[in-house]
Amino acid sequence: MARRSLLGRLWRRLLLLSVLALVVWLTWETVTWPDVKALGTRAPVTTAFIERYKEREHQAGRQPRVAFRFTSYAAISPHLKRAVLVAEDINFFSHGGFDWGEIRSAFEEALDDKKEAARGASTITQQLAKNLWLSSSRNPLRKVKEAILTWQLERSLSKRRILELYLNVIELGPGIYGVGPAAERYFGKPAADLGEDEAALVAASLPRPSQWHPGVTSRAYQRYASSIRSRMGKAEFLWKQI
Repeated sequence: MARRSLLGRLWRRLLLLSVLALVVWLTWETVTWPDVKALGTRAPVTTAFIERYKEREHQAGRQPRVAFRFTSYAAISPHLKRAVLVAEDINFFSHGGFDWGEIRSAFEEALDDKKEAARGASTITQQLAKNLWLSSSRNPLRKVKEAILTWQLERSLSKRRILELYLNVIELGPGIYGVGPAAERYFGKPAADLGEDEAALVAASLPRPSQWHPGVTSRAYQRYASSIRSRMGKAEFLWKQI
């Protein structure tokens, strides 16, 4: 009887500690949760991915060199917008943050080991949430936070603003973030002046930015860029959306 009573007290204490831990975690998440609406008028000064890159460089004993500068939507080539859309999220303007058809297609492509760069299941909005505030971990809790932030982004910002932010935070080479610095680094010109072929080469960097970027002679990368260029020609409907 005494033992049963002791076990009961231990379980009650364990339950109380669990509840307290949950309250502390929820309080922390509430206090540190990103101000999504602020992105409507304010550009991010850094991202979670940039900070992680800096940390890796410091750990390797190197001084991190980051090229990150905001480029307005109007100052980005429409060819580049089209290239990124056909490469990453062709249904971007018609979905609400999650593209279930693409998720199914991406899963099917993932089963095909002959694909050199199977498309991801994440939409541009999901990728933006991940780049700005999260990590590339597949932790279930991280995925839940990504889903909530994606929902908030879609309801707080316009589609063009989401795309503008995405084009400015994506990694396009070691230490290179955003289409503005990428255009200048690889082609010596502003992002507004990129042609279709150049845009396809930039967009092809997205799956593996540390290995694939303009100037790389990898056959897989070049084939992927050619595929994007071909798909751009077929996606004429994007002209009306961008």
